[in-house]
Amino acid sequence: MPFDYKKEYKTFYLPPKTPGIVTIPAMHFLAVRGQGDPNKEGGTYKEAIRLLYAAAYAIKRSKLGSHKPEGYFDYVVPPLETLWQQDGIGSDLSHKEAFQWIALLRLPEFVTRDVFSWAIRDITVKKKLDGSPLSFFSWEEGLCVQCMHIGPYDNEPTTIRAMDQFAQAQGYETDLSSNRWHHELYLSHVGRCKPENLKTVIRQPIKQRKSSAHLPKAGKGGIL
Repeated sequence: MPFDYKKEYKTFYLPPKTPGIVTIPAMHFLAVRGQGDPNKEGGTYKEAIRLLYAAAYAIKRSKLGSHKPEGYFDYVVPPLETLWQQDGIGSDLSHKEAFQWIALLRLPEFVTRDVFSWAIRDITVKKKLDGSPLSFFSWEEGLCVQCMHIGPYDNEPTTIRAMDQFAQAQGYETDLSSNRWHHELYLSHVGRCKPENLKTVIRQPIKQRKSSAHLPKAGKGGIL
């Protein structure tokens, strides 16, 4: 049975629809950085997703060829994730052209930088793709508030406000910066799911408020 990160790490991939506080450990990802409206047909975001999945499936299929990585185990390719940021605007969905983003696919633990480099060569030769935008991204997200959002992406601000209120009640505040971005994990296929049924894990980085050091560090439920 292939290893499924969604099932094995439900705290990270299948949180409840009510906010909770989590600490996300270090992970490795395939990553593509870019900017602009993610919904634009023929845009760089859609091309980034194409590159991510091409490399991810090259690694997954490596067990069938002569370049089987040491420690390989069969697995389900984890869901697409993206970090989002808007300089000077905050998070304004009416200005999607201003988004900076990092599109991500989590890598299994056996994937080293050498395995990553092999995958880039593989898709260059076999798929005739330019893999140069892809990078090996190591990242420890740390302390966050997260929640499962159900519905259209444009309705996310309501969920985010509830997350912010929950974090504040626990003595935390949002910690968005050049190094800590708004984070989304996409559990639904847009083309196969009605907008009202889309499932998206939303994470916001947080830090403890200095004036709230005397408050409990977390509430009940979903806490690591």
